Amino acid sequence: MTGETRVGGIGCVAAGTDETNAAMMANVDEMMAATRRFIEETAKAGVYVAAEGLDAPGQGVVVHFSDEAPVVTDGPYGETKELFGGFFLLDVASKQEAVEWAKRVPSVPGSKIEIRRVPGEDEVPQENGNFVKEAALRESSGQI
Repeated sequence: MTGETRVGGIGCVAAGTDETNAAMMANVDEMMAATRRFIEETAKAGVYVAAEGLDAPGQGVVVHFSDEAPVVTDGPYGETKELFGGFFLLDVASKQEAVEWAKRVPSVPGSKIEIRRVPGEDEVPQENGNFVKEAALRESSGQI
């Protein structure tokens, strides 16, 4: 990525509810194979950047910030009905292209895909000291 504006960060709400999570787990081998094929397709098309699944919400912790010291509690986060189950990050040229890829993400009825754009470097003030430090960190870790 060369400072271009990346349009597609496809955030996949793969395990949107208890029901969709159960449906996916009932066919986990089939879902994993379909997901692998989707990742291979995006890689072949040159748009693949990253993809990861997330543990079930109950396996996480929540750090709650207030005026006091942060409070840590076991997950899941509150009474949320829909939680992210994983994500795909694709480098695409337009919102429409991101939508077309999102339509192909392996899923079960009731699942949802949320698409959010990842701002490009040209949208962040380059003279900002924090940005300069972050860019140096990314470069030193091989992310750029």
